[in-house]
Amino acid sequence: MAEDKSADLKSFLEIPYDELEEMNLKAAQRAERVSAKELELEYTAWLKKEKQIKAVTLCFSDIEGRLHMLDYDKKFLLESLGNLTFDGSSIRGFTPQHESDLRLEVDWPSIRYFPADVIGAGKVIFFASVLNGDRTPYHSDFRGVLKSYTKNLKKKQGMTAYAASEIEGFLEEGQNAEQRYRENGFKLISTGGYYHSLPMDMLRQFIDKSAEAQRALGFKNEKDHPEVAPSQFEMNFSYAEVVRAADHVQLYKLICRQVARSMGHTATFLPKPFVGINGSGMHTNFSLSKNGKNIFYDAKGKDGLSDVAWDFILKLLNHASEICLVFNSSVNAYRRLDPHFEAPNQVKVSAIDRGSMIRIPMANEKTARIELRSVAPDANPYLVLYTMLKTGLEGERLEKDETARDRVRFLPSYINDAIALFNSSKFIGEILGEDSKQKYASFKQLVADRSPKELGTIVKASEVLFHHEVTNQMLWNQF
Repeated sequence: MAEDKSADLKSFLEIPYDELEEMNLKAAQRAERVSAKELELEYTAWLKKEKQIKAVTLCFSDIEGRLHMLDYDKKFLLESLGNLTFDGSSIRGFTPQHESDLRLEVDWPSIRYFPADVIGAGKVIFFASVLNGDRTPYHSDFRGVLKSYTKNLKKKQGMTAYAASEIEGFLEEGQNAEQRYRENGFKLISTGGYYHSLPMDMLRQFIDKSAEAQRALGFKNEKDHPEVAPSQFEMNFSYAEVVRAADHVQLYKLICRQVARSMGHTATFLPKPFVGINGSGMHTNFSLSKNGKNIFYDAKGKDGLSDVAWDFILKLLNHASEICLVFNSSVNAYRRLDPHFEAPNQVKVSAIDRGSMIRIPMANEKTARIELRSVAPDANPYLVLYTMLKTGLEGERLEKDETARDRVRFLPSYINDAIALFNSSKFIGEILGEDSKQKYASFKQLVADRSPKELGTIVKASEVLFHHEVTNQMLWNQF
């Protein structure tokens, strides 16, 4: 049998991890200093010159937060930059069929040089903005909405918003474990707990490989470890401007899923895939900066926070119930809001109580921030950060500061309650727009209608199979 030499014929770009990290960190620094137009000229010139690049991957997210990836032949992309169209009616939450054509516009500062063993050789990734046919921003593209809002915030008020998410997930045995949930449920890959995983066991290998890829992408890793529940993981990375921070969330989950699949397993970001053990969250650390200074910090303020920070907190708490559906966007997410497992379901703020919706971490002038704990890992990160910003800056605050500590309210216990509060909220319509509000709620209601109204004591197949992050178009049609 003749030896397969096809690999020798494909001279596609593969960059070592240490070089990738250097390139991605440099690109991130340039994105802060150089205009998008200059970067477009620089990167298009590089793409023309780099013969080992075969395709350019453009990423965008729908209204529920699914990451969509579109590969363009490099030559075609460079020739068609002003006319990159796609069928928006095929993307849930985008355009109806009779007005389906949408455009993509490359966000040049968002470049990522990707590990070839994770996404394939000869590719480079950019995020893209979704535009209408007339090239105006598409209103349900919340990455674009967040980017526009933060640009105006910096221009008009000199403020920059920063965030970092702590994203937990579970490693499940076998490929496509979510789609095959009806067969025999999920199987844990390990029985260890918090920080407890022996070197080179399956969970530790998965964490190591995923963290290596994230480091190569310029995430500026901080720490990674098994979480409280068996088979649960968390990998932490550095603060970033909020649009880039949300991009990190999407790439983090993509990397974890790819690495798990390469090992023959499944990384899931269902908030509560098992009853009886801790669920997964996406604790979102957030602060505001002005003229390079952290304006959430005040050494003399309550818990080291400024009046600006407390005003922000009190507005989030006041609107907590009506914005809960943004932060907890699936049927399964409401299992996680269980007070027996460190659930952040109390509408209050605390420096010590991890059952509080908002926690104030110990910090200094540089790191002073708030930690929004009631965010599930399957939430749309762009929508989450946009809603946080708009609410914290433009919402109405609680009448009395002391109610933030003394009066205990609870977040909705079921998605139907959250949908009802979301639908009846005038405030939500104002910050998201009525069309996006209605579309988002309608998709949440579709899944809620396919699931029992009572969560009960076992995870139902419908919570998994009809979850918005599970690739299951065929299963939806079989309902």
